[in-house]
Amino acid sequence: MRSVHAVKVGNCTLDGKKIYIQSMLNIPASDIEGSVRQAVQLEKAGCEIIRAAIPDMAAVKLIPAIKSAVKIPLVADIHFDYRLALESVAAGIDKIRINPGNIGDFDKVKAVAKACSDKNIPIRIGVNSGSLEKDILAKYGSPTAEALVESALRHAELLERCDFRDIVISIKSSDVPTMINGYRLLAEKTDYPLHLGVTEAGTKHMGIIKSAVGIGSLLADGIGETIRVSLTADPVEEIYAAKDILAAVGKGQGVKLVACPTCGRTKINLIPLAEKVEAAVRDIDKDITVAVMGCVVNGPGEAREADVGIAGGDGCAVLFRKGEIVRKLSEDEILTALLEEIEKL
Repeated sequence: MRSVHAVKVGNCTLDGKKIYIQSMLNIPASDIEGSVRQAVQLEKAGCEIIRAAIPDMAAVKLIPAIKSAVKIPLVADIHFDYRLALESVAAGIDKIRINPGNIGDFDKVKAVAKACSDKNIPIRIGVNSGSLEKDILAKYGSPTAEALVESALRHAELLERCDFRDIVISIKSSDVPTMINGYRLLAEKTDYPLHLGVTEAGTKHMGIIKSAVGIGSLLADGIGETIRVSLTADPVEEIYAAKDILAAVGKGQGVKLVACPTCGRTKINLIPLAEKVEAAVRDIDKDITVAVMGCVVNGPGEAREADVGIAGGDGCAVLFRKGEIVRKLSEDEILTALLEEIEKL
């Protein structure tokens, strides 16, 4: 298991023992009321760290407004102007996301590092393929995995020169193989916590697929302390996708749904039923497995490890627990009976 230099972000500790889910507000920074409303929605959905863009001094007002409405940590996303970082620290931010190399000379980097150090606020170095330095691009010819890693470590070295080590690193790429290879290489070279993500992953459908492949591969390798699924969609969808990715690699809490793909043996309307079950169990905080199976072949036998499930028949189904049949159900009572059984667990 990878050794991780522990970094605290508000009430979260990035040390490899738990994977934290992040998202970012997409409401205009000038809309404080809307931003607060979205932050509350994200927290309710299961977001554990929220990031907000701070593009100007007026946006700093977001920080106290959001922190008074939610309990989870807030990250200020800052580019170019080091004064925005200083003001965000003064306003009570929990973490700064910045590239030390793009905020000016070393004295400015030192000022930000000192301000963060004085208040125990970590800094995330956020490198992506569009932010690479000209000399690194010239060296590698394109935003390769090696180029991303070199840039990230260069930024980290700037902070280390300021005697600052409360650092989190991300090296995101929209190209999934580059992202995977970059993080694997970075994990070998540093013990800083890593924030995983496929940047500009796309709309909900393809974005979830790319994120699941990229983030999921790394989590399965034991790499990554916090994740963000970047979707061109409602940020709440990012939280649900992140939960599903964590569940798929065995690192998340909540209901795991097992459902068969259906075939010619299926005699109940299983696809909409599975979708209804998935929606109904989404916010249930129980570490259990629920099976929705189309027939007796794939029912209590194949899904016997499920805590509870149903197997379809000819317009009916059987309810089972750990492979043992509990009772027979008519098609119109399947969902209600299954949810009642889940409630008992």
